[in-house]
Amino acid sequence: MTRRLTTAANRLAAGSTVLGRRLAARAAAWVRRARRDDLTGWRAALGCWARLALLLLGLYLLWRLVRAFPNLLWLFTGAWLISAWRAAKTPPTEPPQACDEEASAGADVDALRTLLLDLMGKGAGVHLRTVLAHLQEHGQWEGRTVTDLRLRLQRLGVPHDPKVKVAGVPTWGVRRRNLETPSQTPDPETSTTSSTAA
Repeated sequence: MTRRLTTAANRLAAGSTVLGRRLAARAAAWVRRARRDDLTGWRAALGCWARLALLLLGLYLLWRLVRAFPNLLWLFTGAWLISAWRAAKTPPTEPPQACDEEASAGADVDALRTLLLDLMGKGAGVHLRTVLAHLQEHGQWEGRTVTDLRLRLQRLGVPHDPKVKVAGVPTWGVRRRNLETPSQTPDPETSTTSSTAA
């Protein structure tokens, strides 16, 4: 019986960690999406501060509600335990999906290029934080960072640069000219060597 309780407690602890990270990532993505790329300085981040203030206000009101009606804690605790229990079941399904992603790298590159070009619109480039926010808004890449996205682009051979300017702000991003021209052009020496060998 002790082993079963230990297994259940471990599952709830792991699920609570996953759930906490997931909620934090969603909140952070929601706040980041308020950043204006068409503005600079403190005006660009004003929307982020407003959303952060809304989050803090919501947490304060929730705390006041629980203080006024302590029995609500039972409801919140039950909902958290059920969600944590379910969240602990998801990690085993992730490695096969990762293997499938690596197997279909060619299709991923095409899909990623299309997504990047769509996010650019008529602009000359797109920031990686904008791409990440878009992915997280559509239920993908939760809990991941711009660094994770950079590593993914590097593995897929998609050129990216730390000084891409969008609305006058330079940061990590992808330029349109790097996507419209093939990233891997054949090396002249390699092509002459191969033709000589043939």
